[in-house]
Amino acid sequence: MSHEAITELLRKQRLVAGLSTAARKPGQEVVDSLVTRQQAVELGSQLGRMTPEAIAAVLEGLDLSDAMLVWQSLPATRTSDVAWFLPRPLREALDGRAEPRFGENRITVCERVNGRVRFRCITDTAELAGTNPVWIDLVGASAAERQLIGAHYGIDLHDPGEETDLEVSSRFQVDDAGSVWLHSNFLLDRNGASRSVPVAFALTGQMLFSLRNEELPVFRLLRRRLSTMPVSSQQDCVDIMIALYGADVEYSADSLEDIYRTLGKAGRHVLSEKMTDQEAASVLADIAEEEDLNGRIRSNIMDSQRAISFLMQARNLQKTQIASAKQVLRNIDSLNSHTAFLFDKINFLMDATIGFININQNTRVSQLTVFGLVFMPINILSGMGGMSEFSMMTRAIPWPVAYGGFMVGCIFVGWFTYLFIRRAEMRRIRQSRAKSGAMRHDS
Repeated sequence: MSHEAITELLRKQRLVAGLSTAARKPGQEVVDSLVTRQQAVELGSQLGRMTPEAIAAVLEGLDLSDAMLVWQSLPATRTSDVAWFLPRPLREALDGRAEPRFGENRITVCERVNGRVRFRCITDTAELAGTNPVWIDLVGASAAERQLIGAHYGIDLHDPGEETDLEVSSRFQVDDAGSVWLHSNFLLDRNGASRSVPVAFALTGQMLFSLRNEELPVFRLLRRRLSTMPVSSQQDCVDIMIALYGADVEYSADSLEDIYRTLGKAGRHVLSEKMTDQEAASVLADIAEEEDLNGRIRSNIMDSQRAISFLMQARNLQKTQIASAKQVLRNIDSLNSHTAFLFDKINFLMDATIGFININQNTRVSQLTVFGLVFMPINILSGMGGMSEFSMMTRAIPWPVAYGGFMVGCIFVGWFTYLFIRRAEMRRIRQSRAKSGAMRHDS
């Protein structure tokens, strides 16, 4: 269906281009330009819904001129993905390259050179020939790129998003070839929006493969550290993997510190003498957001704890690696206690905020009650004043004087009732303060 749709769009473009050479009416060029632009948008939309394999199949079935039009309609970020599925002659005709190129910053190779770690971005398969990597990091790699890298090193690399959808018990395993597979979630806390990014690891021989679909601060942090410090010949891919989990724990600890600061501000607001309902709603929203982040951190570090424990069981680690792994596990245990404390603090602040909302509602109800008590005797008197007996009793008095005096009496009764209620309330407050002062004095 996609092939027919693209063929029809190309036919319409050729038709418009053919009409451009014929005699035209004034203003016809503007109409043709709009039609051509609309057709280009439809072609781009149709290509955007297709996979690279499907686009490559369509290109193979078109004439070279039509295939060139479709190729030029592809975004630059997708041409490298489609090129992997094209036969070499067609790829050379369209892209001008005998071999396809990897996407920009998708494949990063880590090597040891003269006691230092060097990171290099791979752009084509020729650059893989002379490398002896310890770690290969794939970020947002397409299926063809994963297949090519896996075929070069003799391993089957899968999409990390699909692998972390497995049951938790199936995320850590050793295959028949002895390769260790771990699938974990790493924290990404950016601009107040936190989420978990799935990452797949493969330990095969003396090489580590990491696959993810997004850039993560943890990986940038580790690359910066490894680039600036000397490494010994005994350090291998397992050390890098343990360091990645350790950096993730550090990143989680930094996020917990941010939660402490946010909850500290919310606590000072909640424990103030007065807070409006609008302020309480804002505080509740902030607390709920921090609770979600705290829960996500706890889930991720528990996942890291399981991964480190499985790695220690699945591989014969060196003494230094065992010590590093145990240190990461101790850091995770300390973070677990912090997350538990934060859950208690969050629950306290939420209860206190809801208590303020209840106090505000009780205050409004109390004000309405006082208002009703003040007007209750006035309502009784006004009911009596509207009866015929009142007119009969005051028939000897001019009605303006009678009803004027009645109004003054109602106002006096309402004012007296208000003073009486206020005085009783002040007496209750003084007694309460005296009782609390006596309790403090006794203690």
